[in-house]
Amino acid sequence: MSTDKEMSEEDKVTQAAEIEGVTGKSETNEPQNLDETTEEDHHDENEEETLDYSSMSKEELLASIKSIMSSPNFIKSDSKVNDLKLHYDEFFNKEKDAALQEFIKTGGVEDDFEYRRSNEDSNFYALVHDFKVRRAEFFKDQEKQKEKNLFAKNAILDKLRDLVDGEETTLSINAIKQIQEEWKSIGQVPAAQNKSLWASYNALMDRFYDNRSIYFELKELDRKKNLEQKIEVCEKAEALIKLDNLADAIKSLNDLHEEFKHIGPVPREDQESLWNRFKTASDTVYGRRKEYFESQKEVYLQNLELKKQLITKLEPYKQFSASKIKDWNSKTKEVLAIQKEWEAVGPIPKEEGREVNKDFWGAFKQFFHNKNLFFKELDEIRAKNKEKAEELIIKAEKLIESTNWQETANKMISLQQEWKTLGPTPEKFRDQLYTKFKKACDTFFDNRRAANKAVNKEFEVNLTTKEALCVKIKEEAKSADKSEENLEKMIHEFNAIGFVPRKNMKDIMAKFNDAVDFYVKELGIEGGNKDEFLFRLNLNKLQSDPNANRTLNKKEHGIRKQISDLENNITLWKNNLEFFAESKTADKLKDQFDDKIRKAEAEIDKLKKKLSIIREF
Repeated sequence: MSTDKEMSEEDKVTQAAEIEGVTGKSETNEPQNLDETTEEDHHDENEEETLDYSSMSKEELLASIKSIMSSPNFIKSDSKVNDLKLHYDEFFNKEKDAALQEFIKTGGVEDDFEYRRSNEDSNFYALVHDFKVRRAEFFKDQEKQKEKNLFAKNAILDKLRDLVDGEETTLSINAIKQIQEEWKSIGQVPAAQNKSLWASYNALMDRFYDNRSIYFELKELDRKKNLEQKIEVCEKAEALIKLDNLADAIKSLNDLHEEFKHIGPVPREDQESLWNRFKTASDTVYGRRKEYFESQKEVYLQNLELKKQLITKLEPYKQFSASKIKDWNSKTKEVLAIQKEWEAVGPIPKEEGREVNKDFWGAFKQFFHNKNLFFKELDEIRAKNKEKAEELIIKAEKLIESTNWQETANKMISLQQEWKTLGPTPEKFRDQLYTKFKKACDTFFDNRRAANKAVNKEFEVNLTTKEALCVKIKEEAKSADKSEENLEKMIHEFNAIGFVPRKNMKDIMAKFNDAVDFYVKELGIEGGNKDEFLFRLNLNKLQSDPNANRTLNKKEHGIRKQISDLENNITLWKNNLEFFAESKTADKLKDQFDDKIRKAEAEIDKLKKKLSIIREF
């Protein structure tokens, strides 16, 4: 056995070599540590193959997301959840469209349609939301944990400094091993502090092995154990070269690097060969990753261009505004279609991802923010319309027992017209309000129909009587007994008969007019007498009209206006005659005006006779 001094010097040389192998070379040759590769590894994990959800039912998709919720790996699960939601959305949108079509088919209006999620849908989207919340919390907690780990490692460095600077004891080697285990057991720290922290740790470890005397045999034994462990790590790294799943291989290799760094020094003669063996395996695995990303660069750039085009396509929707539900629904379908296009585009370069996502989802959220404001205002309008509907129902219910049929029917019809102009009401009250209003209207009109049954029978008898009289008028027109007095008597008889059913009114009047015209033609009345007779007949026929008085007044007013206009014209023409000079041309004009005056005076006489006839009625 060597002396303490000799062992210390040999120790110093050996430890220096090991530190060079563990720390010095890792800065130039060793792949980046786990903290620096995490984001890229996450990217790889998102590229792994996933289950084929396209053939699953809604129940299977719900079961799948429940299964994923139990997974602690939020990085892998995120892409799966997004894929699940995409396929579930297809089911949801199809069912929603089918419900809309059924709603329209049963008499609904698309603007009034509001789709209610099933319990299954609510459960699924609640799970998606819960996953997103948990994922965000997970990464937030990881950052907090890294800060705690930083604090813990700094505390270990303080303990290590105390140990390095303290007096050598036989317990130092055990204390240093305990510190190594504690250091290794602490997880990741923020990337910004990782290198400086690791450098401080290695420097202190280097000082420990340089400045402390350790039993050489114990050190050699420890190094041999470290050698065995590092050889095992090398074998694991070499096995990763043949692993098909590149994402799993990278993750495992990063774990092996952490393990290799923390094992401790090995015999000096094995340091370089052991490191070269481990580095060769690592470089091969990382080389596969590099080749993969190189092959994907062009694809990522193409995907980036596609996403920028979709951002441009979505941009106009930020300012969209409309006053109709169907317009918002139409634009929503277009926006969701753009979202599907976005989700179908593959990965893009990492350095562009944050800004591109910010632009797209900013425009997407702005559209739906504007839509939510619109529906909030619409809800206020619907609440006001509900109040108006309730007022109309109260008015209609007050009219139910009225027996003033015509006046009340007009009021009911007016209420129905107001109801049609109400606009949308809250969906959950819509059917209830309509049912109450319709019941009030139907009850009144049913009562009126019941009361009118007896009247309708009388109208049918009147119709039969009037049809028989029309036949009689035509038969008498062909006989020798026809006369003006008989025709007027039959017209008065027709007018004295009561009302007929509404549906037969036009038809019976047409038959009656046809019979009277035929009778007049057969009488063969000519000249002025014919005009007076026909005028009198028309007035007689008017008496069967419910609005006869108003029609007669209107005719009388029209005739009086004609008389007044003619009298004014005659006065004007007579005044003009006084200004004509004595000449042949003036005589000719006077004759023309005299003729106009004679004709106007004759027309006035006819019109006055018509007025006298109207007064008889």
